[in-house]
Amino acid sequence: MARRTRYLTATMADGYVKTIGPTASPFTHYWRIVADLGNGKTEVFWGHAKSLKDATGKKNAAADAARQRGWAGFAFEIVELVETTEPPETEAPVRRARRRG
Repeated sequence: MARRTRYLTATMADGYVKTIGPTASPFTHYWRIVADLGNGKTEVFWGHAKSLKDATGKKNAAADAARQRGWAGFAFEIVELVETTEPPETEAPVRRARRRG
């Protein structure tokens, strides 16, 4: 029996929305690390996991990475993925006229 294709959407607390798919993979959670590199710079790492336990395990890895790479700090977030069968609605890209000179 073939797996059905689906779309998975994560909505973070700050309003950021990430959609994964189409996919048949059994992902359940999305995780994100926002690393504070110092001097006002940040870097974002993200991924998805097949269970809350797998996603939570990334927090220990983030703490190790912060020590090894000398991050000033980091924020670690996990949210549950919401499954849909239809692709998300997206706005058409805005096309800007090129200036010729």
